[in-house]
Amino acid sequence: MSAIPQMSSPDPLAAAFDEAEAAGARGEVPVGAVVVDPRTGAILASSGNEVEARHDPTAHAELLALRAAARVLGAPRVDGCDLYVTLEPCPMCAAAISLARVRKLVFAAYDPKSGGVEHGPRVFAHASAHHKPEVIGGVQASRAQTLLKDFFAAKR
Repeated sequence: MSAIPQMSSPDPLAAAFDEAEAAGARGEVPVGAVVVDPRTGAILASSGNEVEARHDPTAHAELLALRAAARVLGAPRVDGCDLYVTLEPCPMCAAAISLARVRKLVFAAYDPKSGGVEHGPRVFAHASAHHKPEVIGGVQASRAQTLLKDFFAAKR
């Protein structure tokens, strides 16, 4: 098992917002994600969207952070870890969160159009969901909504 980085943050969502802002500055949709080991408070991995840079429609912040955390843990899953995201995960990311066995999902803005947790297919509500994390949505939602609105307004 790889050593766990000794990064910690009193507010993991603040670190996710840092990733989202950096993604927006790179021209990516400003979404950030952070995986935290709740036993130590260490941030295992963090990422912003990299869809454009990688020419990869699956390079969402959540997937990149989960992949990196799994590498740090030397395991195919992040059993018991928490995921903080600035936007409600899409159905693809929600399915990955279930498969990764995330303990708790905390997200900022709700996504009525493309969300997969509280909107759309509500992935965790299905009997076929492999694992159902605790979900806390709407934390600092207005901050995330402003970040997204400003990003898309600048694109027009």
